[in-house]
Amino acid sequence: MDTDSRHGGDRARLILPQLQLDDLLSELQSRIEAARSTRDRVHSLLEAVLSIGSELDLATVLRRITEAATTLVEARYGALGVIGDDGECLVEFVTVGVSDEEIAAIGHWPHGDGILGLLIKDPRPLRLADLSTHPESVGFPANHPPMHRFLGVPIRVREEVFGNLYMAEKRDGGEFDEQDQVVLTALATAAGIAIENARLYEETRRRERWQQALTEISTALLSGTAPDEVGGLVADRAREICDADLAFVATADEAAGEFLVAAASGEGAERIRGLRLPFENTLGGDVHEHDRSLLTADARGKAPEDPICRELPIGPALLVPLGRGGSARGVLAVANTEGGSVFNEVAQRLLEPFAGQAAVAMELADRRRDLERLSLLEDRDRIAKDLHDTVIQRLFATAMTLMSAGKLADRPDVRRRIQRSVDDLDETIRQIRSTIFALQVEPDAESLRSRLYSVVDDFTEPLGFSPSVRFDGLLDTDVDGQIGEQLVAVVSEALSNVARHAKASRVEVVLDVRDDLILRVEDDGCGIPPGGRRSGLRNMAERAESLGGFLELKDREGCGTVLLWRVPLR
Repeated sequence: MDTDSRHGGDRARLILPQLQLDDLLSELQSRIEAARSTRDRVHSLLEAVLSIGSELDLATVLRRITEAATTLVEARYGALGVIGDDGECLVEFVTVGVSDEEIAAIGHWPHGDGILGLLIKDPRPLRLADLSTHPESVGFPANHPPMHRFLGVPIRVREEVFGNLYMAEKRDGGEFDEQDQVVLTALATAAGIAIENARLYEETRRRERWQQALTEISTALLSGTAPDEVGGLVADRAREICDADLAFVATADEAAGEFLVAAASGEGAERIRGLRLPFENTLGGDVHEHDRSLLTADARGKAPEDPICRELPIGPALLVPLGRGGSARGVLAVANTEGGSVFNEVAQRLLEPFAGQAAVAMELADRRRDLERLSLLEDRDRIAKDLHDTVIQRLFATAMTLMSAGKLADRPDVRRRIQRSVDDLDETIRQIRSTIFALQVEPDAESLRSRLYSVVDDFTEPLGFSPSVRFDGLLDTDVDGQIGEQLVAVVSEALSNVARHAKASRVEVVLDVRDDLILRVEDDGCGIPPGGRRSGLRNMAERAESLGGFLELKDREGCGTVLLWRVPLR
């Protein structure tokens, strides 16, 4: 019995040191694993810091920060929310762990309510075992993945909160611990530096593009490029400067109280180019009226009646005056599609002087074109005076001399030849006078004279020959727009009737402008058959009567028809 007791005691003493050694080895192994895990996390953190710090594109930096954060804390879902300039809501949301189909099903990114808004109002690390039980929780929208575990930390840039990192659901199903919070906070600190570098780089690049765009636009305008082409260039460069989906230039018509979208660039540009917008109930109307910029995250919500907002799915927008004060020419706008990035104050600070400089360049180009037009008009006036004072007078003197010689001629055939020469000189004087009147019309305007010539030229092929044309008097000066429109229609109808029915070999169109406007269309055709359709003649008669005039038809001596269309001018 004593022997057994002694042997039992020996075994106990042998087992006890063994148990203590196992515990020590287990604890040592646990500490080694913890140290190895800490070392691995530190290495992962350093790699993440190097990764986000090596990139200068802001969008790429934000994406890398979110991915690195999700990996470091072993989260299933991660997001980075960028806070707007107002400091109250999220204007951008970068996600990891959610597919594009799930994002589309959820809809718009969070605005910053509930738990996400709590971090905006109180930017301190927040760790929750079940976020649904928190008093600030407002639940999830439809089609949102279920989430319970939560860890959020703020990202600061120069002591200003840029945004927040949001992590949800550990991959192993556990809770986020204090070490996760420490690692994520350290990453957020490095992220703030990387974001600041990327923002500075982006602003520098924008300023370079801004300067290049100004130089390009000024050069194009002052070198004589057409204004509509320059407007397109302004829209292109504004979109590039602000990294926008769409940009457009809307010029103001004060008399009509509306804008004209003179140029557009980007997504949906072809759908709004040439669109007319009223000043009222539009985004541009407020900008133009009050001479101040407008920065909005939701263009449709701010101006639902705006035709552009109804035509295109735009969300964030920035509109600036195209010029200032009384010299404002309209509005320059950039916009992103719904769900796109919101424009910030940096973009506004760049776009405002860009629009101002573009407006100045456009104004200078207009003044240069005015000077060129004035110089051209002066040249035309000088040529007209030379023709009137020199050429016509010499022709008139020659005609008088020939008429005197004709009286002295004994042979009838000589007198007939001299008379024909006098008639030819008279016709030449009329043509020169017609040219003088044409020179007195502004070069950029399509004159009534040129429109009538175009109508006559159009009937050369149907007639088989070129009609004779003679215009006497101040056609473009004394004939107003209403009478001019009716006149063009009557000349076209008269020549059409000749081409279809007269079988003529000669047509003469004579227009005499004095107190009355008298149009004479004479042909050598077969005349107007009795009982024929008179709808065209009736239309011409009604046009004359509406202007207080009349239409007269008579037979031409020999054969053919003479049409007289006469309306008063005074």
